[in-house]
Amino acid sequence: MLSALPSGWVGEVLDEEFVASPRLTPAQTRAAFMLGVELGEQLDRRRGGSGRWCFLRAPELRLGHDVLVPDVAGWRRDRVASPIDPDVPFLTLAPDWVCEVLAPSTAALDRTRKLPVYARQGVSHVWLVDPLARTLETYQRVKRGWLLTGCYESDALVRAEPFTSAPVELETLWLPESSLCGETSLLSAVP
Repeated sequence: MLSALPSGWVGEVLDEEFVASPRLTPAQTRAAFMLGVELGEQLDRRRGGSGRWCFLRAPELRLGHDVLVPDVAGWRRDRVASPIDPDVPFLTLAPDWVCEVLAPSTAALDRTRKLPVYARQGVSHVWLVDPLARTLETYQRVKRGWLLTGCYESDALVRAEPFTSAPVELETLWLPESSLCGETSLLSAVP
């Protein structure tokens, strides 16, 4: 079922129900990519960081009966007992942190369906990035669900759990308002 989706769609299984969502738009892709860059350069050893975290972009997570594809996910290295098998296209270890990049078509799904699954599966922190509103919301799992721990906007310098030692410049996540990646001729050159 998941592999039968047309190009441009992502399939997930939430509470034993199949859900399909459109892939990220350029603004969302930019936000997810740049967040990974910002965190990876400071916390992933392959980028010269502390080595305390491992980040993946859009990993397929098979957690019990649920199949989720967060936009970005991170695991504390001390929780990953063995290296990730490069031949297996999914992971079964719940991440410590996930980030969902919101879109008008996926915001309700991310907030009402995926957040409870992440809590149930033991994810400790969730960030919700909205590239249209240029905001970041940070959440920490508590006994009864999620506690909103911070709201940030525009060009804020964010030091939020679980990455208080790794400041994130929100402005780097957003597409420049003039055009894709600041190049006015990039899109016009595409036939």
